[in-house]
Amino acid sequence: MKITTRVFLLALAGLLLARCDLERLPLNGPEVGYFPSTEREAFYGLMGAYKGLSLMTAASTPWILVIDNSTDIGFTRPGNNYTPQLTSSLSADNTLTSKLWREIYQTIGRCHLVLDNLPVLKGKIDDDTYALYDAELRVIRAYYYAHLIEFYGDAPLVKRSLTPAEAMVPRDSKDTIVRWLLDELEEVRDNLKDSYPGYGTGRATRVAAYMLRARVALNHGFHAIAAADAGRAIELSAGLHALEDYNRDFTNVDHDTGEPACTNLFGYRGHESSREWIWCIQYNRLIDGNSTLRSYYMLSRLGAGCSYFGPTQAFVDSFQCLDGKQIDESPLYDWQHPWRNRDPRLDLFCACPGSRLFNIQFETDNDVSADVYTFAIDGSITTTNRREHVWSYNPDPRTPTGHVDGIPNQDATNSYAAPGGYLWRKHTDIADLGDNRNCDLDCPIFRYAELLLIYAEAKIESNAIDGTELDAINAIRVRVGMPSHTPVSDQVTLRRYLRYERKIELCNEGVRWFDIRRWHIVEGIMKDKPLYGSNKKRVS
Repeated sequence: MKITTRVFLLALAGLLLARCDLERLPLNGPEVGYFPSTEREAFYGLMGAYKGLSLMTAASTPWILVIDNSTDIGFTRPGNNYTPQLTSSLSADNTLTSKLWREIYQTIGRCHLVLDNLPVLKGKIDDDTYALYDAELRVIRAYYYAHLIEFYGDAPLVKRSLTPAEAMVPRDSKDTIVRWLLDELEEVRDNLKDSYPGYGTGRATRVAAYMLRARVALNHGFHAIAAADAGRAIELSAGLHALEDYNRDFTNVDHDTGEPACTNLFGYRGHESSREWIWCIQYNRLIDGNSTLRSYYMLSRLGAGCSYFGPTQAFVDSFQCLDGKQIDESPLYDWQHPWRNRDPRLDLFCACPGSRLFNIQFETDNDVSADVYTFAIDGSITTTNRREHVWSYNPDPRTPTGHVDGIPNQDATNSYAAPGGYLWRKHTDIADLGDNRNCDLDCPIFRYAELLLIYAEAKIESNAIDGTELDAINAIRVRVGMPSHTPVSDQVTLRRYLRYERKIELCNEGVRWFDIRRWHIVEGIMKDKPLYGSNKKRVS
């Protein structure tokens, strides 16, 4: 009897435990099949989708800041991954090719994880919140599909999570996806907020959605739609977004005068306070894995970087002189001082030989010399002038100048120094000096300057010229001190004005790839064309 009772009790306990195990929900997080089941879970899923934007990288650098370096304006130090992109010979097994595809669909999957079950929350959360979360997720998804078709053409248009049995999905045509994008963004754009206090520029706003639709329309020839949506985005920007005045101090001067900087827009301060930013990918070094190596890859050897990305000679030569003329037309151009009297954005966006970068003279000529101080035990100082040394302006109170002069010029002697003789200054901040492998500068998706240029191009290409397109172009020129263009209604002339501003103003922001394909000029500027670097020595 005791044995029978014991067996019965053990069997009963087993059944109870089995039943509890079958009905038990996760104790430390939501169950995938029921996610999201609350508003809080929906919000967390939305934030996870936004974080997915930060995963699209190459060389631990946001993809947006990499892609221009495979066009005519940017150069990448040759290597196993980057030589094929420089020579237009990328294959399906290249890391860049496969990683971009994977990261895009992973983030689209993050969106679907929430979108698939979001209807369960109807009636449980207020309608505006429901519509907002739905719209934000769909804009993120649309942003990635817009990139996907530019890089891969036809692609599977997946609108929900798939089971393993459904994984083999045929590709949809690029045109089909474009039409879907235009309809999708039109449906959700007005469900977004104009701003999100406390979230900075990390969430998609109404302006961002209108701008994304305008960019898609422009890239695919729907000029009337692009003009209308960009115009509406400009209207919605009133009181929210505006152009930021660049700080032109120390432009068009040598290293001994000072260091140019555009950090009031493209640095930490700019991303915190500038109204020009509309939507950005946010980073935070306090979160594990949420910082980048962008500063390391962009900076000079003497700035503790590896000189991986940089502008091409052709791009540097395309900057106008201060009179608004090209260097082969302007009397201001001086071949002995080729980087003086130029559009200030040359110094603000690029580091040229003879300028200062991260408080050190940037020089690719190994024939320069600087004063080198030798300190004796008795405190005396001996000064010598040595070749292959450049000036450092980092503080040292022991020296007569108050700074360290004469350090070995690794930017000229290192075999992997500046690939084209120039480096990007844009998207770097001297605040990263000493910790440039842990950069958490935000990465731009949209800013107001591009919005103005989308509007201008759409008006020009649809031949709906009424002067507002030139006003938009001139606003960008005037804010940097370049002369404005006189009124003109000629489409060809306006197109030339517009294309210069897009090339210069939006350099290293990931849009040049789209531009040269949209304008059908790729073969003329890329095919069988050598990418030249600087061979100019600075003349004193």
